Amino acid sequence: MRSIRVALAAAALLSTAAVAEVPKPAALTADGLPAVPDELAARTRPYMEFRTAGFGGWNAADRSMLIATRFGNTSQLHTVAAPMGMRRQISFEVEPVGGSWSPKGDVLVVTKDKGGDEFYQLYTLASGTLTLLTDGKSRNEFGTWDKEGRLVGYNSTRRNGTDSDLYIVDPRDPKSNRLVAQVKGGGWNFDSFAPGGAQAAVMEYISITKSNPYLLDVASGKLAPIGDHRKAISYGDLEFAPDGTLWATSDENSDVLRLGRLDPKTGKFTPVSPKSLWDVEEFEFSKDGRTIAYTVNEAGSSRLFLLDVASGRAQQAASLPLGQISNLEFAPWGALGFSMVSAKSPSDAYSLDPHTFSVTRWTQSETGGLDPNINVEPELIEAKSFDGETVSGFLYRPDPAKFPGRRPLLFNIHGGPESQSRPGFLGRNNYLVNELGIAIFYPNVRGSSGYGKRFVSLDNGPFKRENSVKDIGAFLDRLSADPRIDASRMAETGGSYGGYMCYASAIAYADRFKGSLCVVAISNFVTFLENTQSYRRDLRRVEYGDERDPKQRKKLLEISPLRRVSEIKAPLFVVTGANDPRVPKSEADQVVKAVRANGSEVWHLVGENEGHGFAKKENQDYQFWSTLQFWEKTLLAK
Repeated sequence: MRSIRVALAAAALLSTAAVAEVPKPAALTADGLPAVPDELAARTRPYMEFRTAGFGGWNAADRSMLIATRFGNTSQLHTVAAPMGMRRQISFEVEPVGGSWSPKGDVLVVTKDKGGDEFYQLYTLASGTLTLLTDGKSRNEFGTWDKEGRLVGYNSTRRNGTDSDLYIVDPRDPKSNRLVAQVKGGGWNFDSFAPGGAQAAVMEYISITKSNPYLLDVASGKLAPIGDHRKAISYGDLEFAPDGTLWATSDENSDVLRLGRLDPKTGKFTPVSPKSLWDVEEFEFSKDGRTIAYTVNEAGSSRLFLLDVASGRAQQAASLPLGQISNLEFAPWGALGFSMVSAKSPSDAYSLDPHTFSVTRWTQSETGGLDPNINVEPELIEAKSFDGETVSGFLYRPDPAKFPGRRPLLFNIHGGPESQSRPGFLGRNNYLVNELGIAIFYPNVRGSSGYGKRFVSLDNGPFKRENSVKDIGAFLDRLSADPRIDASRMAETGGSYGGYMCYASAIAYADRFKGSLCVVAISNFVTFLENTQSYRRDLRRVEYGDERDPKQRKKLLEISPLRRVSEIKAPLFVVTGANDPRVPKSEADQVVKAVRANGSEVWHLVGENEGHGFAKKENQDYQFWSTLQFWEKTLLAK
């Protein structure tokens, strides 16, 4: 009898081990999803443990570098005293934190929201403790420090919950908060203070193709328009040089953004950077005003240039690898700091000597013990769409020696829509390419940024919206003819506006996609516009259309995926952030309800402590494991 009991107990242990599951994070609601087996988590673990480091600025007091990186569940602020030195953590919050040192290095101002709600508050951070600068309720966005390091300019919706009024504060004294200018609209903020701090350049963002610069008198709050605001001109950055001249990036008389001087009195823009097919993305002055560092987005990759202001000559930092460069900032002692990411390296912090052009790496982020050099570089793919427009994207192919023959393909569609898929580090998705042999394609349909204002405007309004969906069809045809792609095994994913594209493509190409994973996705343009946060509603109407206009409302309803969910044939996986201020959870709820009412399969994963995409590592991991199970069931099924 004892031997029978021992055998039964052993069998029970084996059975338990065989079905051991990863504990689901408490803040996730998994509706219709299978449990995640321990074996899957163990198999993928190295790909989950990569880190990134984002350059956040210099500390003028001790010459250290500020970076944002993650050692726990969320990204926190750290300092690095020297290249490749220890990352010393200085913020210890539950939510992700970003920050900016004063030009003197004596005060650190940080921003933090709650559960992804994007109602950011400003704080000072010292000795691990946050001191609140804002009201704790409204939405606040950091603008910039003045050049003397005395004041911070920022915007806030505290007056009425909608308009982004302009405020200043001395962070050393929270009681010094002062409303400088009441404005209308959600797109306002400080760009740069003039030397001395009496004036500031502020921007009113209308759309990606139009923004209005102003000169603000800080004492009186008077706003003086710079240039003719009746013109459809887009401005990127505004920055006062140390000598008081105003510089900007602008597409005036150009299809792309160029770097030049902007006269605050006449509004005349004088380009300085050479004519190009590509946008100047970002620029930064050296502290002595003699040099400007700027980046050019060339077909998705960043080119870094240093411009000698006196001569107008620019020289490229040619030693840098292809990748994306961001967050430029000169140190008082001359070094240029920045972040850089590439296919073979997650984001890390670097500096460049402007005299010798030598590059110093300050951080080397971990990749879970995996050799990042095995990650593949993407291939540029072009296709002619239905109307002859050329569209392009980036294709990551698995190693043909390891995975011979035709491979399954996953479309990954970016959001925005004024955004761009660019070559970079795939993170967890490297597992799909390197271990499962799945090719991943990142399309840039019409309406994507990075290709000039003509291209980015091709999808504007409800009557052009579905043309971008037709671009997906052109890519499907192009890639189906590729001898290394298995046209019978294709699936798609996308987030935010890319989530709308995900739903719409699941309908338009129901016979070609085997599964669709749609994240924080727009399902009905009318309900989306009615329920998105009020501070951003008018900004989105410029892009998508105005649901208050009967003609546009009719078209918005007509093109909304919710109207045609009965045409979705393949399994659907919907991911939602319960606190999402952009695409509210109701957009997902109504799709899940409608699809299930039709008797079709849908998985639904909700992050109760997340917003517009998952930011917490434990939630990201569980989402990825669930995603793998979805692709195994759909994309990889024979």
